Formats: sequence, C-alpha cells, structure tokens
Amino acid sequence: MPDVSARPTGGAPARPPACSRCGRVAPPGSGPFCPYCGRYLAALAWVAEPPPGGKPRPPVRPRFRYTGPPRYREVPRWGFPPLPWRGEPEAERVPALERAARVAHPLDVLLRVTAGVAVVAALAEILRYVLLVLSRADALPAGLVAFSDAAVAFGGWASLAGLVGCGVLMVLWTLRAREAAAERTGTVSARPAAAVVAGWVVPGLNLSLPGSLLAEIEHAGLDRPPAERPRPSRLLLVWWGLWGAGVVLGVVVFLWSFRGGVQAMADGVLLHAVLDLLAAATALVTVRVLRYLTALLEPARPVRRETLVAVRPPGPAADETAPGATVAP
Repeated sequence: MPDVSARPTGGAPARPPACSRCGRVAPPGSGPFCPYCGRYLAALAWVAEPPPGGKPRPPVRPRFRYTGPPRYREVPRWGFPPLPWRGEPEAERVPALERAARVAHPLDVLLRVTAGVAVVAALAEILRYVLLVLSRADALPAGLVAFSDAAVAFGGWASLAGLVGCGVLMVLWTLRAREAAAERTGTVSARPAAAVVAGWVVPGLNLSLPGSLLAEIEHAGLDRPPAERPRPSRLLLVWWGLWGAGVVLGVVVFLWSFRGGVQAMADGVLLHAVLDLLAAATALVTVRVLRYLTALLEPARPVRRETLVAVRPPGPAADETAPGATVAP
C-alpha cells in the first residue's frame, strides 16, 4: 500500500493560526493544540508515496481446485418447478391477409392521388397544344407560356413519382395477396417471388403476367377448384386492357420523343395528354380491383336469418292451430 503521511505545508509560523473550530487565536507558546477547544492547529498536507521496492505487485487471486459437484447432507427442499422447457417465446406470425390489407390502404390513397395528378398533367398538355395552335397566327403572352410550362413540368414529374410509388406498393400487395390466396386454398404458388416481380417490371412480360396473377388471386378468393383454369371477371378484363394499352402507349411516347420537327412535337403533346388520361383511368380501375380482390380474400362472415314458423291470429282462435301450419315450441 502507498505510504500516506502528514507533513506541514511550510515552515513554523511566526504567529499561531486561528482555530478552525472555535475561531480564537491561541497565545504564543501554547503548543500545537488550541488551549480553548483542544483542536490541532498545524496545517497539514497529505502526501501519498509509493512503497519502497519499485512497482507494486498486483494482488494474487487464490486458485481453487475443482472438487466435484456440491454435496448435501439432506435432500434439498429447493428446486425448479416441474414444467417442460419452454424456451424463448416466438413472435406471433401475422397472417398474409392482414399484411396485404396494411399495404392496400396506402396504395388505395396513392392511386387516387396519382389519378388526380395525371388529370392535371393531361389538362396542362392540352393547354400547351392549344397555345401551339394559337401561336401560329399571333404572339402569346409570356406569362401564359410560363404558366403552361410550369403546369406541364409539375404534372409530368408528379405523375411519374406517383406511378413509381404505386408500382412498388402494387408489387408488394401482389406478393402478399398471393400468399393469402395460397393460405385460403391450402396450396403453394408455382411462381417464385422473383418471377412475380419480373412480371411487373420486365417489358413484354408486364403485358400478360400481371393480369394472370390477379386472375389467380380472384380464382382463389371465389373458392374455385385449384386445378381449374382461372377465368377472369369482366372487371379484371377491363383492367387488363387498360394496363396493356398504357404500357404500349408509354413505349410509343418514349420512342416518339426522339423524332424531330414542329409537327412531331405537336403530336407528342397530344400523345402525352392521351397517356395521362389513360393512366388516370387505369389508376381508378385499379382502386376498384384492389378493393374487390381484398374483399374476396377476407373470410366469409356467418349470416343470421330469421325464419317465420307460424302466425297466430289474436283472440280465442289462437288456441286452435290452422291446418298445415307449423307451430314452434
């Protein structure tokens, strides 16, 4: 251990210091203690010095030898309860239908917002085409042209962002709705998740595979035999046609943008307007399809019906039962 000793801080003072306890000054020659209260008057400074011999050694921990399991003179009365091993509690698995419903609500809202933005973009393109026609005869006000350009830019970028968001959520909802349909029918889907994503994204496949996926979900929701070929309803056929027309027209508009000339630019404005209107119609029909398929996948609720067994007229004739009538007990 370090040597801790008390040493006076300086030389002998010429005058005794005042006592820190009673505050009185001791007369000269009274010694190191206060003659009034007996407290030590010398000021000390505590100095810690290492022990002689260099660096101190760390304490040695005693080593205990293993002597076997514990032994008791009597049978212990304590112990664990006689229960089976439970382990860590597993997280409760959320059903696929509930996970699909969590995606369906924001997708429904985003589809309607995207439809509104697409209509605004179509109106902006129509206004631009009208201004192009009017500019052939006379100059246009700079403010009106600037407003048209801003409306076209806002509608184009906002509708593009909405379509990308709707596409991501639609793919996610399709994956979860497919799992819910498989749980409902007790089957396993033949397509892996990567094939489903590729069917929505890869050009060419996105013309046929999305409709087939939705038709399979509808087939399972209607509790039809799994081995039977899916027959899409009229609503799904309408959606499929709008979706395919939108994909084809989008490719045409993209390729048309590489053409040069004034007339090609004017025709491109009309094609953009038609594409925006078609996108708005597809988004609104997708909302109906989404709600329709989600309702099909939900479990059927029991319907309680009241059946009239017999009707008795008031009065003494109530005791007599009419011929052919059934009286409930």
